[in-house]
Amino acid sequence: MKVNMIFRGVALLLCIMCPAHCLLEQNTQTKNEMKDVLLESGATHSTAIEELRKQIGEIVKELNALKEVHALQLVCLKGIKVPGKCFLASPVKKNFYDATDDCILQGGSLGTPVTGNENYQLYVYVHEMIGPKEQIWLGINDMLKEGEWVDKSGSRIRFQNWETEVTRQPVGGRSQNCAFMSVIDSGKWFDENCRAVKAFVCEFNIV
Repeated sequence: MKVNMIFRGVALLLCIMCPAHCLLEQNTQTKNEMKDVLLESGATHSTAIEELRKQIGEIVKELNALKEVHALQLVCLKGIKVPGKCFLASPVKKNFYDATDDCILQGGSLGTPVTGNENYQLYVYVHEMIGPKEQIWLGINDMLKEGEWVDKSGSRIRFQNWETEVTRQPVGGRSQNCAFMSVIDSGKWFDENCRAVKAFVCEFNIV
């Protein structure tokens, strides 16, 4: 009698365990299938993102090309053309930072003559377009290291036209980290506090 009861108990336990085991095995298989689907979906998603990045890169290139066309067709007609670039004056006076931002928004940068000929042409242009006593910001500064004047790219400038005979520029020290061209001083450069307001000229690189 006791043996029969034990036998029945084992049989009942097997009946209970078998469905549970089958269910567990089926659940594991389902999870693995879902994992495979997610991995495949993730790979597809990464490919789509990479393709989108490529398309954005192409759009940026086209935008830069359009900026060059804009500079050539519009700016050069309004301003003055020198080899490799155009200058366009702005009589609205701003501080160095706002003038810099204004030029960038137009697709250019703050005027920075890199040769004596460029400096002279910029001086003549400002004299005629803005006035014989004007001062304009130049796209150079020594904010990072006192006495080390750099252009918009952070490269040290090679050409310089400081006024050195009378005031021996630059002389402002840490309080004057930006530079301007003085028309009344025949295009000579002076250092100045960057918060001062002056006229400015944007330059646009062209082919």
